[in-house]
Amino acid sequence: MSERNSSPGGNAALGGAMRAMARPLILLLLLASLFAFGSLVAVFAWPQPATASVSGTVTDTDGPVAGALVRVQTTANHTYTADDGGFTIEGLPIEEGVTLVAWAEGYIFGWTEARGGDDGVSIELHPHNRVDNSVYDWEPSANCGECHPSYAEWQRDAHSQSAVNVRFLTMYNGTDVEGNRSRNTNYYTGLPRTRDPDDPYYGPGFKLDFPKRDGNCAACHTPMASKLDADNSCGWNGCHMQETSEASDELPAGVSPNEAIGVAAEGISCDFCHKIGAVNFYTGTVLPDPAMPGILSLTLYRPKTGEDLLMGTVDDVARPKDSFNQLHGESAFCSSCHYGVNDTTEIYNSYGEWLESPYSSPETGQTCQDCHMPVAPRLASSMESVVQTAAWLENASGRALPAGLGKLASRAQRSYFVFPEKGGLFRELDQIHLHQMPGSNDEQFLRSAIALEVRAEIDGGELVVDTKVSNTGAGHHYPTGSPLRHVLLVVRATDSSGNALLLTEGGTLPAWAGDVAGEAGEGFAKILRDTLTGEEPTFSHWRMVELVEDTRIPAQTGKSSSFRFAAQANETQSGQTINIEVLLIYRRAFQQLQEWKGWTDPDIILASEVIRLDSARTVDR
Repeated sequence: MSERNSSPGGNAALGGAMRAMARPLILLLLLASLFAFGSLVAVFAWPQPATASVSGTVTDTDGPVAGALVRVQTTANHTYTADDGGFTIEGLPIEEGVTLVAWAEGYIFGWTEARGGDDGVSIELHPHNRVDNSVYDWEPSANCGECHPSYAEWQRDAHSQSAVNVRFLTMYNGTDVEGNRSRNTNYYTGLPRTRDPDDPYYGPGFKLDFPKRDGNCAACHTPMASKLDADNSCGWNGCHMQETSEASDELPAGVSPNEAIGVAAEGISCDFCHKIGAVNFYTGTVLPDPAMPGILSLTLYRPKTGEDLLMGTVDDVARPKDSFNQLHGESAFCSSCHYGVNDTTEIYNSYGEWLESPYSSPETGQTCQDCHMPVAPRLASSMESVVQTAAWLENASGRALPAGLGKLASRAQRSYFVFPEKGGLFRELDQIHLHQMPGSNDEQFLRSAIALEVRAEIDGGELVVDTKVSNTGAGHHYPTGSPLRHVLLVVRATDSSGNALLLTEGGTLPAWAGDVAGEAGEGFAKILRDTLTGEEPTFSHWRMVELVEDTRIPAQTGKSSSFRFAAQANETQSGQTINIEVLLIYRRAFQQLQEWKGWTDPDIILASEVIRLDSARTVDR
């Protein structure tokens, strides 16, 4: 408990704080009073601005454009053009001009100013480039940061680090974080040498197994590291020996992640994502071609020198060279880099897991973007409570508020994706998405998708601990992505003296669990075996591998386990206690691999339960 300061200075500070707290409260009371006592007069008597319809046509250089979207910018008021390109849109203010924005598939936005009552309005559309220019010079993302708040978010996101991620590069090169390198393995000959236990070892690496190849890692991690065509499978797959490429003008050299400099080192940049026009699926399937990872399964629209094109999810941008693309709001947008197959073995498939889950239902489901790019209001004000009250008042009355209060209500429901000082417009929140895409690098996000239930009781002189781990929030398996990631359920039981109780029934954690191996519990992981060497689990997922087991938890399912421990006789008597600790641990990589590589990613405790159980009680948590 804090002490009260009775000095005059303390009283003044307290009075100032009370007055500061009172100001928003007074405003709130005034707003509430306005609604409570003046609804019949003030609300329904508020003058509404006069409105009228606007008519016009949308054309291109060849004539009318049918089916074009025409929207009153930043509003839900929209229509579509008829076969003759004509449109009529209702409810435009007569005294104040608005911006009408038109768009159709394959075109950049067109727009014009109009006001209610206008007739013969004309909007002309121009097609955007539909042929990819592979020699395009990518724009640095910092250029986007001049106008877009999302740039700072992207800087903190894993996509911005994909080319320089230390775990990725040390696995690619076969080094540790200090640059120490393991010996080449001779794997590519089919006769890998046995690792000498006296040899310094810093973990596996693609370049240890294939020192003269570049592999296809760059197709996802550094897609801007080459001027190759997006569909050049020979170059992006990097399967040819370097000598072969050097000896032939027809075989391009592979793309090495080690050569990513400048803009290429940005990984997955703003410019890259916003030039994706389409994802190409394998014939007759809903997945990309397994042999065409990353950029190889994408149609890019890089423009000619001196031109530009950016596509996104907002369909009413009044800026040259911008266009709408519905794909950017669909899970398919993520598929080419979140689906990886080595020969016939699926290595990772977050997108396919989503397809198989209830989340992919068009009626009731959610997209990848719904969870990983949620709406992101950027309203931060000491008056936020007043703003929210104004919004409630407008919604409750069903009428537009007077100018001042109406602006407050508008701010409560809107934000911006371009800084206001750069001409940004306040928009509905569902148009503005977070670009710091939470995932395995966000501890709170990881915890929010998983649930742990524990029940403990004494049964016939034995302690019974029942657990259930449920995937409550992930639209794919938990964990997902790289098969290095795994979750460990650890169950511990001790008597009142701290002695461990003997496990008599239930699973124990395998050797790959590292420092908790052999303890009561369960592992949730995808375990792969090297088909040539028999190593299990193997961390070299670029080798020929086979699936051993997949115990991860699919979306909206749970896994139950039961553990029985022998309780000592003196612990089962009334008044004695048994201590139970249950942990759910997330690891980004297997502990042995982390030690070899020098990675320092800590364990993440997803959930924990500590129960002190009276020998005669049953406890539910």
